[in-house]
Amino acid sequence: MNEHLELFATCPKGLEGLLLAELAEIGATETKETVAGVAFSGDIALAYRACLWSRLANKILLPLAEFPVGDQNSLYNGARDIPWEQHLGPQSTLLVDFIGSSGAIRNTQFGALKIKDALVDRLRDITGERPSVSKQNPDLRVNARLHKGRVTISLDLSGDSLHRRGYRLKQGSAPMKENLAAAVLIRAGWPEIAERGGALIDPMCGAGTLLIEAAMMAADIAPGLGRARFGFEHWLNHRNDIWLELREEAIERKRAGINRPHPEIRGYDADLNVIRAAEHNITKIGLDEWIRVSRKELAALKQPTHTTLKPGLVISNPPYGERLGEVESLKLLYQHLGDRLKAEFQGWRAAIFTGNPELGKQMGLRAEKKYKLFNGPLPTELLMFSIQAEAFVTSGPKPLDTRHPAERELTSGAQMMANRLQKNLKQLGKWAKKQDIHCYRLYDADMPEYSAAVDLYHTEKGELYAHVQEYAAPKSVDEARAEQRFAEIQAAVPQALGISPDRVSYKQRRRHSHTQGSQYEKLSERPQGELLTVIEGKARLQVNLWQYLDTGLFLDHRPVRMKIAEMAANKRFLNLFCYTASASIHAAMNGARFTLSVDMSNTYLNWARNNLALNDLGESRNRLEQADCVQWLKDNDQEFDLILLDPPSFSNSKKMPDVLDVQRDHVELIQNAMKALAQGGTLIFSTNLRSFSLDTDALAGYQLENITPQTIDKDFQRNPKIHQCWLVRQG
Repeated sequence: MNEHLELFATCPKGLEGLLLAELAEIGATETKETVAGVAFSGDIALAYRACLWSRLANKILLPLAEFPVGDQNSLYNGARDIPWEQHLGPQSTLLVDFIGSSGAIRNTQFGALKIKDALVDRLRDITGERPSVSKQNPDLRVNARLHKGRVTISLDLSGDSLHRRGYRLKQGSAPMKENLAAAVLIRAGWPEIAERGGALIDPMCGAGTLLIEAAMMAADIAPGLGRARFGFEHWLNHRNDIWLELREEAIERKRAGINRPHPEIRGYDADLNVIRAAEHNITKIGLDEWIRVSRKELAALKQPTHTTLKPGLVISNPPYGERLGEVESLKLLYQHLGDRLKAEFQGWRAAIFTGNPELGKQMGLRAEKKYKLFNGPLPTELLMFSIQAEAFVTSGPKPLDTRHPAERELTSGAQMMANRLQKNLKQLGKWAKKQDIHCYRLYDADMPEYSAAVDLYHTEKGELYAHVQEYAAPKSVDEARAEQRFAEIQAAVPQALGISPDRVSYKQRRRHSHTQGSQYEKLSERPQGELLTVIEGKARLQVNLWQYLDTGLFLDHRPVRMKIAEMAANKRFLNLFCYTASASIHAAMNGARFTLSVDMSNTYLNWARNNLALNDLGESRNRLEQADCVQWLKDNDQEFDLILLDPPSFSNSKKMPDVLDVQRDHVELIQNAMKALAQGGTLIFSTNLRSFSLDTDALAGYQLENITPQTIDKDFQRNPKIHQCWLVRQG
């Protein structure tokens, strides 16, 4: 395989130009930029070098075939024509990653399955043996991309994504991927600054990703040198002699780089826990002599005094208000950052990476350049500043009105919002009282200009609280206008409901990277963060309106929980992805013989434990188990009469060996859950993925009953796509 190879490197959107330049620098030829990737040419040594040295790529792929796909047979036949025996043996393990869909190939799992079948069938016919699938550390990964009726099938030479360098064993709540951090540093001009001995300071360094990537560049350390393995290492055409030579060269370059004089690289953060995480990661990669980190508040930011630093780069990825309610306080943070830069770092450069460029205006500095990037699916900007007096904005940001919006006079828009809330309260309040419902959705983007959900929670003490989630404004809506509308929502809600502003929780959901934080990331440490007790049917349940994105009780699933309560008498009930186990509480309170609730999160299971205690339910008959539900189902040997399977739409938790994608994986999940179902039992399958399509062909052996309409109560009828639900029984 020393001949000319046509290769393809994938990357995050927005990094294509940088990646093209990087690949050309390491020897790639015939480079061509495309969306989220670069096509290039070279020999096998160049392919290895790209895996080892690319700071920006996600994957290095070797395309094997491209052909049109009209139906599933054409996909199977085209994949079967590839000479797989040249690439892996019958004893090898494999995994197929499939991206895209068409009218014939409706979901990624089905597409991956057809390619896998074609591959193993060909090898079986040639060798008499079939390779096996492994989701954990397969010998070879196959990548397939279906786009506009054509599929490209490639060998994945990188294996796991190249952004995983191997040093980040600990991280903060919203980590930046390593290749995005590298891109930000390159755009900010760090390689040139480091070359002339300039310093780097990150005043909000988190777990240290920017610091470590900066040091790796300055020390000439190959980003792939710390990885445990690459995808090509079990490929039949792998040239280990070439690979070992390239790796030894990288080791020598690292040894020389670490021992030469290095620039000052410092990081600070107000959170001691993330500083400890940064220290761990820095030590892991062996750069503790290069990077210093310490706990420091932003207000105390200044140049180190122990030595004279050459002007360099202040770089940071500060928070940028993914959730509403943060933006007002973040304005002050950005103001403080700008003040410290102007006071302490004149003559330096600054690079601020943010998903909210409007916040950058609060710094009082005029950006000289702006680069558009993406943090996962979230559009972001890198703002570049030259910290010189002529760049200072003398007028300063508009003074903040520190009064709570509820204390201000209602604008016409806020009054309109208040009127709609009162109208809904009159109608839905009667319905809720008649149905004995204490927690329900009052408003769900009824007026498009006020795109929010307002949920009411009546506690067992008779107190009324409101939970407001503003949906992300579309790109067409001006940021200032979106902020004004939110302020009007803040003003309208307490006045319309006649409650104190401190009984209203405001949050904002934004689309962001799957790696950015967790779905129960803490939002507030306010005193009102204690759990409130509400009543639902026979159950008492605890909710937290303040500290997490979700409250502990999904209101749209109320009818599903009530159905479980009806069906649970004398049943063995299994609750998978149980969250706070509210469905298990209902089952137990309505005569279930036994309940088992499984979830991977200790946060949720401790919450579930509180719910059990609140209802005087013992854990001997209502067990809680921390486990990856996907693996738990594979290992399970117990039987249950009633099962709830309500997986997340997507999960890439560090505790799971693989990513969970409900569209791709639902067939396997349901099939494995059905193995745990006793004769005559019922599986309830539910999903909140709006675009979800149940693969009825793959599940044709079961009785499938779509009960979605019966599980959408009156308070969610404005938004009937909130979830889908099926009863599944043995055929």
